[in-house]
Amino acid sequence: MSSAPHTTVATGGDGVWRPARGSVGMLCLIAAESCIFLTFVVAYLFYIGQSATGPQPREVLELPMVIVNSIALISSSITVVASVRALEAGRMPQFKGWLLATIALGGWFVVGTGLEWSSLMASDHLYIGTNLFGTTFYSLVGLHLLHVIVGLALLGSVLVCGVRGKVGRSHAHAFDMISWYWHFVDAVWVIVFTTVYVVGR
Repeated sequence: MSSAPHTTVATGGDGVWRPARGSVGMLCLIAAESCIFLTFVVAYLFYIGQSATGPQPREVLELPMVIVNSIALISSSITVVASVRALEAGRMPQFKGWLLATIALGGWFVVGTGLEWSSLMASDHLYIGTNLFGTTFYSLVGLHLLHVIVGLALLGSVLVCGVRGKVGRSHAHAFDMISWYWHFVDAVWVIVFTTVYVVGR
């Protein structure tokens, strides 16, 4: 069964197809969040190279760990799609298994980001108030990390409900809306990664 979003539902007696409220609501949330991220990305790009004191991005940002973390997070978009499809088909064990895999990959990213920050603070003495780079770096990456944590909380709630037998095929559309949010978080990371670790480095 396809996991394509259920974007329309028939309402009223006029036979007119209208967007589902859940889909419209999630799209509005994503649009609003996109504007917030755009502001932070523009600020980061604007202040590149303007820090009067060190450290500078090229001196402290290391790609290997970040690339591994990025692969884990982006891969979670695949597992969440598999989870949605399994729920739509009523395959509950597969639904819970793929959902657990999604949470594990997202958790890997969170832990990896925490380790990166610990290294930056302990070894390179880069804090949010150190210089313009520190301020914009922790603000932008931290904003994204917050969204990942919120997404993990949502996915974790669904998993708990699934284990307790309170999630069924009838909840597939609602879960799909959560997966939209997760895809948004993953897509934003591609932009943040490019901004911070490619362009800004």
